[in-house]
Amino acid sequence: MMNYTLSSVIKLHLSELFKDGQNCFVKVGDEPRSGRSITETTSANIEKIRNLFNDDPYSTIDELRVQTGLSHGTIERIISDHLKLKQITARYVPNHLTDSQRAERVRICQENLAKFAQGTWRLCDVVTGDESWFYHKQIGRKFSNAAWTASGDPSPTLVRRSHFAPKTFFCIFFKSTGPVLIHSVEPGQTIDHQYYINNCLQPVIDEINKERPTFGTHGIKLHHDNGRSHFHKDVLNYLESKGITIMPHSPHSPDLAPCDFWLFDLIKQNLSDYDDSESLYEAVNKLMKSLKKEEYKKTFDKWIQRMQLCVNNQGDYFEHLMK
Repeated sequence: MMNYTLSSVIKLHLSELFKDGQNCFVKVGDEPRSGRSITETTSANIEKIRNLFNDDPYSTIDELRVQTGLSHGTIERIISDHLKLKQITARYVPNHLTDSQRAERVRICQENLAKFAQGTWRLCDVVTGDESWFYHKQIGRKFSNAAWTASGDPSPTLVRRSHFAPKTFFCIFFKSTGPVLIHSVEPGQTIDHQYYINNCLQPVIDEINKERPTFGTHGIKLHHDNGRSHFHKDVLNYLESKGITIMPHSPHSPDLAPCDFWLFDLIKQNLSDYDDSESLYEAVNKLMKSLKKEEYKKTFDKWIQRMQLCVNNQGDYFEHLMK
């Protein structure tokens, strides 16, 4: 009879386990793999991508793949790690401001901010409105104009284009609580001061009186741009007769108009294709009424922030400073 010590039993057991399982161990080293290697990130390829971006900063990664034969991952590494580029969506610059225009923007923003800060005006009493064309067929989105730029470089800019396509002109007014008026203009209709009074201002006032049966238009401030029909003497007299104060707006300042810096882009980004003005109107109306009150309120709060940014930026455009 054989005598086994504890250590010999353990050694024997481990030996048997090794024999049975030696073919079951998993190798953790890299096996040869097909495909391109990271060595594609060469100085020559980096320079190739750089030159392509210099020729066309709006190039997409898929387009670069076709032009260079490099992989998607390699191009991404070159863009982020070596060229230090980031993609910024182009913004429209409405005008090159003069010194006097910048000073006027600062003055008006300071006056408006002071009235809100002192409690003379309240955001909930402000009605803002503007007009815009809405196309029946959608032809692209702003994000398709995103360009690759190096850190510290100015954002790309685009010139607005005219599109000869079916479209409808809308006049839209809203408050911090939601829409007040959504009005579509018949094709060929001229919008003079009398049309503006009858079809825009009067319906806006009717809606305010309906929402505020006790106070009506008392304390209401109307904000619209400096269009010719907006500041006709008959328009000014009409608003004064209704007890409505005009909230000043600086010329060349879409960045300080809620319709321009928020609402119109939001609507256009969410539109599909429509056969006629009626179906387009229904879509715009449905979208505006589907937005939560918090979204409207948040936009008015951002409006105050934008006025302060305008002051801080000495009246210059400040979209690139927005977070």
